[in-house]
Amino acid sequence: MAQDVIIRCRDLTKTYRMGNQDVHALREVNLDIYKGEYLSVMGPSGSGKSTLFNMIGALDRPTAGSVQIAGVDLTTLGSLQLAYIRNHYLGYIFQAFNLIPSLTAMRNVMLPLLFSGMDNHAATARATEVLTEVGLEHRLHHRPDELSGGQQQRVAIARGLAMSPDIMLADEPTANLDLHTGEEIINILRKLADNHGVTVVTATHDHKMLDKSDRILWIKDGAIDRLQMRSELDIRVGRVE
Repeated sequence: MAQDVIIRCRDLTKTYRMGNQDVHALREVNLDIYKGEYLSVMGPSGSGKSTLFNMIGALDRPTAGSVQIAGVDLTTLGSLQLAYIRNHYLGYIFQAFNLIPSLTAMRNVMLPLLFSGMDNHAATARATEVLTEVGLEHRLHHRPDELSGGQQQRVAIARGLAMSPDIMLADEPTANLDLHTGEEIINILRKLADNHGVTVVTATHDHKMLDKSDRILWIKDGAIDRLQMRSELDIRVGRVE
């Protein structure tokens, strides 16, 4: 695993005001994530996983502390600069797929490319390339309602890959999939790290995803509970020790 740091969090803190109370979603998180590694983030609902994802994904600003992507401090950037970071450095995969129902797989994947200014011909070629990479070369012109759940998630991965991001953020990407299809998606994500040097950060409760990880980060009450190498864990069906 390469040791070049691509994501660096320092004293990362996020506090929300709820009525008369402060809710501490993140508490002084310090974390280095390496280029090309596969990191799984574990924790119960409300532990801070989603907040950490939003900070790393340039979707929200911290109350205190900093997040750096490839050496750039996100807290110093304006809205347009953050949009550039999201478009060029980050790919997103969501549990609910978030595909546009009226568009084909091809057009769903082309959208970020067209928004970035790429012409239609080049966008078509790139979309075809990444859809083929995830095994959907025979489903280019099918709409989401004509695809299985696993195929829709593959389209979502291809869309996330379209701009050749350095970092892929995956939020429970196997939660809506059966066992076999979930394993296929996990293997695709693992290959992104192994073959393309993409840093994969995934929030999950799926022990199969932990088995493919380089490291596992456990979050509790907005703070890092522990950070372990995969080799330190005994992962069995139904439990982790």
